[in-house]
Order: sequence, then C-alpha cells, then structure tokens
Amino acid sequence: MAGGWSRDGAVHEQIEDSIKDELMRIQARQQPHGESLSHCVECDEPIPEKRRELVPGVTHCVECQKERDADLAQRGGINRRGSKDSQLK
Repeated sequence: MAGGWSRDGAVHEQIEDSIKDELMRIQARQQPHGESLSHCVECDEPIPEKRRELVPGVTHCVECQKERDADLAQRGGINRRGSKDSQLK
C-alpha cells in the first residue's frame, strides 16, 4: 500500500534496495584470503606471526585494522524516503 505521491510497492522497493546495499557492504568486508603479508600495507609495521597464521591473507596490523573497522561501523543508514518538506517544494 502506497501513500501520498508514491506508487504501489514503492516502500517494498526501498526496503529491498536497502537490503541489497547492506549485503554488498558485507560482501566487500569478507575476510581476506591468500598469502598474508609480513608488514602492514598502511603503517609498514610487522604483522605478528600468530595473526598471519590465524587470518590468511591479512594485510593490516591489529591497530590499522581496528581503525578500518571503526570507520565502517560509523557508517549511517540511507534515508531513501526523503522528507515531506522536500516533496512539497
């Protein structure tokens, strides 16, 4: 059921698009694979041997990985509906 100026099924499409966006973001974050590097690609610090064994294909040291994860966690959702005020102008 659509309301206002939206067509039937518009809300469902917005939900589906949001789900697709989130799935793409999760797939982009999948664990690395392949051969691990001995030094971090960002700070050039040595990556501990235990980390290289436990996370195949690791390219970042623990500190740089924490920063990357924090940046991804701060991402906000997308408001696809917009405000009613913007539709009235």
